[in-house]
Amino acid sequence: MPDFVLAMAYASLAGIAIPIGGALASADWVLPNWLRQEVRHGVIAFGAGVLIAAIALVLVPEGMEAVSLWMALAAFAAGGAVFCMVDRAIKRTGGGGAQLMAMVMDFLPESLALGAMLSVKPKTGLLLAILMALQNLPEAFNAFREIRNSTQMRPAKILVSFAALALLGPAAALIGYFVLQPMPEVLGAIMLFAAGGILYLIVQDIVPQAPMENAWAPPLGAVAGFGLGMLGQGLTG
Repeated sequence: MPDFVLAMAYASLAGIAIPIGGALASADWVLPNWLRQEVRHGVIAFGAGVLIAAIALVLVPEGMEAVSLWMALAAFAAGGAVFCMVDRAIKRTGGGGAQLMAMVMDFLPESLALGAMLSVKPKTGLLLAILMALQNLPEAFNAFREIRNSTQMRPAKILVSFAALALLGPAAALIGYFVLQPMPEVLGAIMLFAAGGILYLIVQDIVPQAPMENAWAPPLGAVAGFGLGMLGQGLTG
């Protein structure tokens, strides 16, 4: 199979987790009280753990290999600053879009990186695809709940939007493969920019939603999410 086709396939598998996560979140008739409480907090924490794994195991180390230290710091800081400004704009409009922004702003740079990496570092590309799928599922779950609770958008329309978003992954992977592969510095800066922004969202918006009194599933969910990232790193070398 050509590398660019494999990149599209990996990005598609990661992207399909977005509408699946949204569909699971829409089924709140299944044990609704339980789903709205500890499981929901656990899912948020699990997603945070996987995002931290993506930052620590892929985005930052791969990005720093490609650029100078000062460029890495500048891109990382710029990501945090830009995500902060977008997050504040969302808060001012009363929207609950933190999870959606986290999903979009890591899915697209990671899809670019996936396409660019695949022919050079196939094992790293596979790890990135696994992490993308693992993080997209809980992020989509939480984003669906946030959007439904803060807007009047109908559930079916949200799911259609999530399905359309999933299609952006293969397109971004193709751009990464054909355009960014010969430009490792640009790709590294994009990955570090995304890492800085994702870290901002984790600390500012995602982690504060996870704690509960006398409940241990949320922090264990974060540990489990990062542990899955470690497992993927170990299995792919």
